[in-house]
Amino acid sequence: MSSLYLREDLDAAEPGSRLTLTGSEAKHAATVNRTRPGQTVLIGNGRGLVASGEVLVATGAELTIEVASVEHAEQPSPRITLVQALAKGDRDELAVQAATELGVDRVVPWSASRSVSRWEGAKVAKGRERWSAIVREAAKQSIRAWVPEVGELAMTAHVAGLASASDVLVLEPTGDSALTAFVPGDRDIVLVVGPEGGIAPAELEALRAAGARILRLGGTVLRTSTAGPAALAVLNAALGRW
Repeated sequence: MSSLYLREDLDAAEPGSRLTLTGSEAKHAATVNRTRPGQTVLIGNGRGLVASGEVLVATGAELTIEVASVEHAEQPSPRITLVQALAKGDRDELAVQAATELGVDRVVPWSASRSVSRWEGAKVAKGRERWSAIVREAAKQSIRAWVPEVGELAMTAHVAGLASASDVLVLEPTGDSALTAFVPGDRDIVLVVGPEGGIAPAELEALRAAGARILRLGGTVLRTSTAGPAALAVLNAALGRW
């Protein structure tokens, strides 16, 4: 299987032309993936464009391919956003990584009232940068034409406000009905996953009052790191993505 590398400043590519990567992407290709001339690799911009071609140069400083074909993938519709509550350890990061591999279109970090982990001060920018790096690498690993966006840190009021334009689905073990009963329409979908201690009653009420649906995944209680990816699998099937 071909490897995918990203060049965000790439706006166009034509068969027969040459594309070059430098910096960390070129170094990763040569030293980690051990890419060599003659192999076929993919270079994309993370916004739907993916060029495929044979490697001509592969050093720690440069990766150059001769473009054989170019694809322009449309962004999926409706879009799926995962609002992931901050969690201790690396559980929120595991959720973001798996969600990206499973096709989520956007992730939003949520500072829930029961979140043990907190992004404050300099940690806000650092945390978002960390999530962006995780999303970028997961998108490359899963050969995704579109790299999911990482939104700004959200408070509960902002999450509730998303219900005005999207179908907000709050995953909660005591939910009113099962996620499998949800029938997607044309509106974008927002999945909301709470922290380790669950979503606080006041937050559930605020989300419900805003128009969110409180839904359960099944008869067991999943970790915050697995609930979002599990829900994405259900939605992928319902939307015909799988």
